[in-house]
Order: sequence, then C-alpha cells, then structure tokens
Amino acid sequence: MSLSSTDVQDSGAREGAGILESRLTGLGREEFARDVWGRTASLTRGASDFSDVFSPSAVDELISRRGLRTPFLRVAKDGATLPSSSFTAPAGVGATVADQLDDTALWRAFADGATLVLQALHRTWEPVADLVAGLSTELGHPVQANAYVTPPQNRGFDAHYDVHDVFVLQIEGAKRWVIHEPVLPDPLRDQPWTDHRAAVADRAAHGTPHLDTMLRPGDVLYLPRGWLHSAQAQGEVSIHLTLGVHAWTRYALAEQLTRAALAALGDDPSMRRSLPLTGANEPGGADGTDGVLELVREQVLAAVAEADPAPLFHRARRSQARPAPLGPVAQLAALSGLAATSPVRLRKALEPRLEGTRLFTRVGYLDFPAPDLAPVARLLDGRVRTAGDLGLALAGRLLRAGVLVPADR
Repeated sequence: MSLSSTDVQDSGAREGAGILESRLTGLGREEFARDVWGRTASLTRGASDFSDVFSPSAVDELISRRGLRTPFLRVAKDGATLPSSSFTAPAGVGATVADQLDDTALWRAFADGATLVLQALHRTWEPVADLVAGLSTELGHPVQANAYVTPPQNRGFDAHYDVHDVFVLQIEGAKRWVIHEPVLPDPLRDQPWTDHRAAVADRAAHGTPHLDTMLRPGDVLYLPRGWLHSAQAQGEVSIHLTLGVHAWTRYALAEQLTRAALAALGDDPSMRRSLPLTGANEPGGADGTDGVLELVREQVLAAVAEADPAPLFHRARRSQARPAPLGPVAQLAALSGLAATSPVRLRKALEPRLEGTRLFTRVGYLDFPAPDLAPVARLLDGRVRTAGDLGLALAGRLLRAGVLVPADR
C-alpha cells in the first residue's frame, strides 16, 4: 500500500462541498470512498483552519470551568492510564459530586508530562458536536470525538491500533506520527490491539514504518481501523482532535441478519420442541440427533434466506448515537405558543423510520392513526413546515414527544 497525500490550498473554491472535501481531505465523497476509505492511510496538508472547532482556550475552559466529570477525561503518561482518583475531587458546597475534575491536580500532572484526553467532545463542545454530526451524516457511520493534549516531548500511548477509523486533526503545536500497516486488517470491535500485543510491539519495533511524519496545525491524517500508530509531541504543547468513525461492517449486518432469522424461528412451534432424550453410554448420533441437526440446519438456512434485517439494523444504528440537543425551555415556549403559522421541523439526528403506522426514533416510538401517516411521512425529509400544514393536534403531540422542534424559516 502507498500513502495517499493531498495538499489543500484553495479552500474558498470548495465552498458548499461536504465536510470530507471542504475540511478534511480535499476529496469528494465518491473519490474518498473509492480510493481511501478503509484502504490506506491518507495525509492531507493544510486541510483547514480548525480554530473555529477547537483551541487551547477551549481546553482550559472545559477543564477549569465546565464542571466535567469522569469519564469525560482520561490522563495518560508513558503509555499507561492514570487512575481517575488522582485527578478528581469533590466540587464543594452545592456540588458535592466526588468525581469532578480537579484542575490543580490536572495542571500538576500535565506539567509532569501527562497527556490529557478529553473524551466525547461531541457531547461537551458545540463546534465539535456540529462537525461530528455533519460528518456522521455524510459518511453514514457513527462518529465520536476526543482531544489529546500532550506537553512538549511527551507521548500518551504506546504503538497500538484502533477498532474504528480515525481522522486526526492537528489543532495546535506539532506531533510526530509513526504509522505501520496492520497486523490484523479490519479488526472488529471485540478484537482490540491488546489481543495482539506481542505482534503489535514487534511490528512497531522492527517493521519499516509506512509513514513517519510531522503533523502541524491544519493537517489531517486518516487511518483505517487496524493501522498501528504512535505519536509524540515536539517542542511545544500539541493538541489534536481524533474523530473516530465506528464503521458498520459486513459482520455487523450478518449479526442483524442472524438475529432476525432466530426471531422468526422462535415463532415456529416445531423449532421450540425439545431434543430427544439421550443415554449416557449411547454413541454419537444413536439418539437420532443427527437427523434433528440436519433439519435445524435446513430451517436456519431457510430463515436466513427470508429474514429482513432492516428493522434490527436500524434499531442498532439508533442506539449508537444521540439526537440533536433539545432545550426544554425553548421547547415548552414553542408548545405553549403553537399556532398554525408556527414553523417546525423534525429534530435532527433522530434516525427516524416509519414502519406501518409506527414511527421509530432515537427518543422512542409513536403510533399514528391513518389520517396522520401522510403528514408524518412528509416530515421525514427534514424540511421546515408550519404547524398548520401538519395539523395543530399532530404538531403539538410531536413537539411534546421531542420529535418535532421549533424552526426558523
């Protein structure tokens, strides 16, 4: 495999392009999917100015003023993760939660060479949340975000691989990255690098790096899952964002297909029958289980051939992320002031799916009478409507359920 490298210079010419093209790789979605996605490491120099997304001041605010608790932060030094008790403490009168971040302890650890890992930034920092939501929609796979804040000349973790694809966005400072090809291509989520620790260490110590490079602000590195990597800050504090893409795999689809088939078999009375009694000394197959095994095998294959995994697959997708934020005060004001001219729209990132008379979303499901199905189906395109277009009663019900939100035209 060869490194894919892109230099991006004219970001203005890419206005209106997707996030992949305009901010991360300089490549359109189709080109990225064809040449890079899941195939090879890809380095894009000067992809974007990310100061609107994250910054050193954002790090300081999150740690010192936002009242974060574990596990929104990890601390690592010399390849090991420090216990959370070493950097958390009660927050004092009126906020006696025992595991809030202790900014003094964190400062001391950072000054002593520890890397601060701000986790799940798509839940705690709005600009990152917006970037993640857009990228997830564009890719069709769940995305999460962490930030790694490393003091000069230090590293956070030993060489390892992730079980998800990553985009590394260098925010501040410089960091040297050493990349090796996988020891286990395309690992699944239950196949972590620690299961192959010896092979990973050997490849990192003795293998020829696929890439040994310095990332500077604005650079973006894409790594498919399974690619070995380690990084070390240089002469100043390094801050980078890692966008983790938790890719849906063929194996995941096979899991949903199998579950759908087993659910169907559970409704078959013949499949619920007990196996024959067996004697302690009977040779294998003498009790007639061989015939039963063939029958079951045929039934399973037939059920798999007929199974529709889509409902389970969409349910699994819904469980992987949260819907767009919902403000209770603004939502109550919209409900109280609802009028025929009130602009409303479907809440974003709900993963809605209308099956028959039931609408499934990330906030639960709703059943509808036949007259409401057509306006509900129209809502799924995400466009702004008026409450009068939907019917005031239906709009009010959907606002109360947190499925509909007020919108500006």
